[in-house]
Amino acid sequence: MKKMIALAAAAFATMTLAAPANAGFLFKNNPEKQIEVAALSDQIGWMSVLSDDKPVAKKKKKTVNTSPIARKLVKFDKSVPVGTIIIDNSERRLYHVISKGVAMKYGIAIGKEGFGWTGEEVVTAKTEWPTWTPPEEMRVREAKKGHILPAKMEGGIENPLGARAMYLGSSQYRIHGTNQPNSIGKAASSGCFRMANEDVEHLYAHVKIGTRVIIQE
Repeated sequence: MKKMIALAAAAFATMTLAAPANAGFLFKNNPEKQIEVAALSDQIGWMSVLSDDKPVAKKKKKTVNTSPIARKLVKFDKSVPVGTIIIDNSERRLYHVISKGVAMKYGIAIGKEGFGWTGEEVVTAKTEWPTWTPPEEMRVREAKKGHILPAKMEGGIENPLGARAMYLGSSQYRIHGTNQPNSIGKAASSGCFRMANEDVEHLYAHVKIGTRVIIQE
């Protein structure tokens, strides 16, 4: 019996499985990961393998860059064009449609009471480690609370905009990183959409200028 189990395990370890079309961009620079994912997919499915909340590896140590809400691949409305970003305020999640009927789902922070909004924009600019220039009205508002904001802050780990920013239309709003990952999943911003640095870097790498962004209730 033990011999049969060993033979079965060896056969599973060496089997070759075909990867789905949308897996290439995720692991194109990591052949070992392609093999690992292919082997696992037969048992738990591609959605589970490619998502970051899968129970197949030791959990990473939480850092200022890590989201408390793991991103994951989910089934999505097939009528939504590939590349579209959907922000769901009520769910406090961002969906990036990466192929027909499939989206990457991220936890985000949305605008706090009085600062939330809906509508449609496009990504007009992308910046790595953006400079933060808080609007004058924000500086005045925060000063009344005893919080003195700088007129300008260069990019860096202490910068509230985090590692990446994607600017929405001609508005002052952005999808950006944060140095406060504990705010993810909450209504906490002044109208921008915050993501943990690891997640915003992941999204940024797959989003192009001109990407359609739909913000809904």
